[in-house]
Amino acid sequence: MPGEAVPLRVYDTSSSEVVPSEPGPTAKLYVCGITPYDATHLGHAATYVTFDVLQRVWRDNGHTVHYVQNVTDVDDPLLERAERDGVDWRDLAVRETELFREDMTALAVLPPDEYVSVVDSVAEIATDVARLLESGHAYRLAVDEPTADGGADVYFDLSTEDRFGEVSGWSRAEMLAVYADRGGDPDRPGKRDPLDPLLWRAARPGEPSWDGGVLGPGRPGWHVECTTIALRSLGMTFDVQGGGTDLVFPHHEMSAVQAEGLTGEWPFARAYVHQAMVGLDGEKMSKSRGNLVLVSRLRADGRDPMALRLALLARSYRTEWAWTDDLLADAQARLDRWRDAVSRPTGPNATATVAAVRERLADDLDTPGALAAVDRWVAEQLDGGATGTPQRDATRDDTTRDDTALDATTPDDTTSDDKAPALLAAAVDALLGVRLTPAS
Repeated sequence: MPGEAVPLRVYDTSSSEVVPSEPGPTAKLYVCGITPYDATHLGHAATYVTFDVLQRVWRDNGHTVHYVQNVTDVDDPLLERAERDGVDWRDLAVRETELFREDMTALAVLPPDEYVSVVDSVAEIATDVARLLESGHAYRLAVDEPTADGGADVYFDLSTEDRFGEVSGWSRAEMLAVYADRGGDPDRPGKRDPLDPLLWRAARPGEPSWDGGVLGPGRPGWHVECTTIALRSLGMTFDVQGGGTDLVFPHHEMSAVQAEGLTGEWPFARAYVHQAMVGLDGEKMSKSRGNLVLVSRLRADGRDPMALRLALLARSYRTEWAWTDDLLADAQARLDRWRDAVSRPTGPNATATVAAVRERLADDLDTPGALAAVDRWVAEQLDGGATGTPQRDATRDDTTRDDTALDATTPDDTTSDDKAPALLAAAVDALLGVRLTPAS
């Protein structure tokens, strides 16, 4: 596309600031993937659409992108769901992973360069856990309950890492308040610290396990899987660690200090970027609560995935919001207008609009501002007049934003241009991931 790309700035959770994202020739992105025991809900979709936009901005800036995502295809919630439904946990994982990929394709999410299975990574994870034991960053804890070989669990010793807490910025009291609900076991007898995370779970009867070498038979803990996969695929100090805000602690906190224990280096990621939670009926949308709006169900009902993507893009990624059917209806109406506008043979010059979209996305992924810029061009095209100046998102910190950037959303030159509709459609596709050619 013609025009000049704009360097990206993003909100970094660990510093609580909007910071420049300045990758080298290859931008490195790691986003925590799904535990495939149920279908993709809108909270998942919001997260992966957000990081899809991030990588599109990088690509527009001329970077090659190395994007890695894991799939936690062995974990307690998956095993529990498989037992409840009377199916093999491996079959459940394969089925739900494939459905997730179908949902992402429908939403025009560019696939990761590496999509890494935890099951396929067990040997590498076990090697890293053994290294942490040998270096004194981890310790064994005997299992009182019967196990296949009388083995021991392995825990990371947080007392060996002074930087623990730097990713989240949370107090110890805040951590303890949520740890048990987020996969931790603070009440486990014998742990050196209630917050110490599990690295290796010794084999129990009826549970899948693998040969862990010096660790004995077992399977990985949750946090260390991402430590190992990110280090193997991207190396230390990659550009962005992404996920939902519910991963700030413990998952991203623990992954980072474990990586320092393995490498002696800091930071794990240059920036930690987090998608806010999506709610329904006053609660966070989650599998455990069962209050899910499923992408696959909306697709089966004939809803246009591009309208769904527009509904997700209409909210700042840093703002919590609640889903309603009206949001999808509004997004469909917007999509219909955009498609009508670009289907016409000529239109107002779109150069300033494309520049405005770039400016908004570069400013901490301001997708609402980018949509508003397109709306103004569409209004000129269809109605011959502007819809009004796009408003700032009141939930965002205005001190971090470029006060002149919104000026770029003034209407384009209204001189008829037979290339403008195609230019705008290409920009919307490339930068926002919204296809304006209706599905056949």
